[in-house]
Amino acid sequence: MNSIAIIIISIVAAFGITAALGFIVIPWLRKLKFGQTILEIGPSWHKSKQGTPNMGGIMFIIGIFVSFICSALIAHFSGAKLISDFLVLFPKSDIVLLIAGLLLALGFGIVGFTDDFIKIKLKRNEGLSAKQKTLGQLVVTLGFVATLWFSHNTTWNIPFLGTVCFEKNPFLIVVFWLVSIFIVYGTVNSVNLTDGIDGLCSSVTVTVAITFIILGKMQGYLGQQLFAGALLGGVLGFLCWNWNPAKTFMGDTGSLFLGGMVVALGYMCKCPLLLLPIGIVYVCETMSDIIQIGYFKMTHGKRVFKMAPIHHHFEMCGWKEKKICVVFSLVNLVGCALGVVLAYFS
Repeated sequence: MNSIAIIIISIVAAFGITAALGFIVIPWLRKLKFGQTILEIGPSWHKSKQGTPNMGGIMFIIGIFVSFICSALIAHFSGAKLISDFLVLFPKSDIVLLIAGLLLALGFGIVGFTDDFIKIKLKRNEGLSAKQKTLGQLVVTLGFVATLWFSHNTTWNIPFLGTVCFEKNPFLIVVFWLVSIFIVYGTVNSVNLTDGIDGLCSSVTVTVAITFIILGKMQGYLGQQLFAGALLGGVLGFLCWNWNPAKTFMGDTGSLFLGGMVVALGYMCKCPLLLLPIGIVYVCETMSDIIQIGYFKMTHGKRVFKMAPIHHHFEMCGWKEKKICVVFSLVNLVGCALGVVLAYFS
């Protein structure tokens, strides 16, 4: 079986499993009364979403895991090679990236599930405290970065600069650890911030997944293509239930899991810096929040945006949720195209 057919299987399987689970998981969440609580600080019209089943991210977590494992087994038994020959310094380093990427996403998903469970079942609006959530995320982050280090996945292909191996001197070692912790933690929380209106995080992540399939093809890395294909199918299947008006929300369970998937793909393509253009909407969401909070404190109450993150600003300007999803996805698509061009020069 050729690689294209296996990639299609990974996409279709993840889509089918995720979409089908909606008929089981959503009624189950409703029965358990796992409904979304809308905070007073949110847009007033979001009050109509009160009680919509949350933690629907469980659907695509299952769909992505099952799809990736099955498609990887199909590839293995059909004689296709999961790993690439593209600047692989150690024989099994690419396989480690695939396994570590799945565990990274699952680890963040568990942190998100814990936060959602406390919010919904224990009736605590804030869920985990900021310190508890940060600690949980840092533990998962450090575990992933340590795995990269001990498996010698420390070579990046930086556009216009070439290949950089961070094991060559003590200074680069420190840079690798600090920058990697920042990239993993920052990316995951940026994806989490994007999950604020119906379908936004899922639709933007569709463009990201497609881009990493292309990058995997450029590098001859079938494992990455199957990983990204499962992600693409999973978020498309979830959009069947999450498109406005949403029948379920992914919750932190889903958004943190997606963040882990996205950052894992950045490391699979040997250039996590490409996450900046490829995830430009994630970056804008985070920067709008930082700018809003910083300016508010500096000016003692003034605001740059009507509301942050920036998707709420456009809501306050009168944009419909569907329009925001389409426009933001198109903007991210431009960033993805730039990322592909930069990858070519790396």
